[in-house]
Amino acid sequence: MHIDKAKKRIAKQVKKGFKGYPQITLEYFGKSADCATEVAIRFTLEEGAEVQEERFASETDVRENEVIQSALIKIIDRAGASSVIEIEGVSII
Repeated sequence: MHIDKAKKRIAKQVKKGFKGYPQITLEYFGKSADCATEVAIRFTLEEGAEVQEERFASETDVRENEVIQSALIKIIDRAGASSVIEIEGVSII
């Protein structure tokens, strides 16, 4: 999937806001606010359930990595997520 298309699909899901469970939360991490070198994708099946987490890392910005963004889309689709939440900005590590 092309990077722009993947980013637009994620943004569209995020824009819908909280619609219930299952929920996916995306959080980006990096050494500076300009470059996210890691992304954590968290899956919550229902309220109070244990959160499952998977992380992807890259030498360059993961937000511009076509393979990682496509993988995020596939995870969101396969999880049947009702809500996709994105933590704004880049958390400094």
